[in-house]
Amino acid sequence: MYSFKSRVRYSEVGEDKKLSLNSIINYFQDCSTFQSELLNNGVERLEELHRVWVLSSWQIVIERYPKLCEEIEIGTWPYYFKNFAGYRNFIMRDKEGKLIAYANSLWSFLDTDTGLPIRVPADIEQAYVLEEKLDMKYASRKVPMPKNGGMKKPFAVQKHHLDTNHHVNNGQYIQMAREYVPEDFPIHQMRAEYKKSALLGDMIYPVVALEDERYTVGLCDELGRPYAVIELS
Repeated sequence: MYSFKSRVRYSEVGEDKKLSLNSIINYFQDCSTFQSELLNNGVERLEELHRVWVLSSWQIVIERYPKLCEEIEIGTWPYYFKNFAGYRNFIMRDKEGKLIAYANSLWSFLDTDTGLPIRVPADIEQAYVLEEKLDMKYASRKVPMPKNGGMKKPFAVQKHHLDTNHHVNNGQYIQMAREYVPEDFPIHQMRAEYKKSALLGDMIYPVVALEDERYTVGLCDELGRPYAVIELS
């Protein structure tokens, strides 16, 4: 497992003085990025190869949200590769070592020239040490579009939504979806399925539904085809 320690910063908390959901996602993303950079499989090398890892799905479970200035440790490891897919777990612990958040994720390896999936090269795959799959209750990676959802006002993708791959960062979709959920709604699990990439200037048409004590938000194009579907429960 690759891990690093941190403290919850003021810039990472919400009005409740606790680490926000989006900040948990950012910590997990950073952790996997740090590991890949350490193994010489980071952003610049993949750019040279015209390759990229794109997140296909998230399942994040939050036992509790750490407080401002609390010491935390973030860890990650891959547990399986198959063709163009990579599977990765994440954990967040407090200073006593107690698990406070954990995740499963599926990543797709793409050729940036064609936009199509391509098999993970042996040297990249072998650079990572596969570890045992995290003991957790795994949900389906598929998140269905909300039924009988209400349409919300569309908005355009802005520069601050983009990452180094020049499309909307996966965490930004979660932040978008979070805007349609009441602040006092407790989120203990987030699931997301990413369908296609939204680019600068694209219009996003949100569809929101509350079903069985969970919010589902579809972030779609003008034809109703989802960029991402997020479930918050």
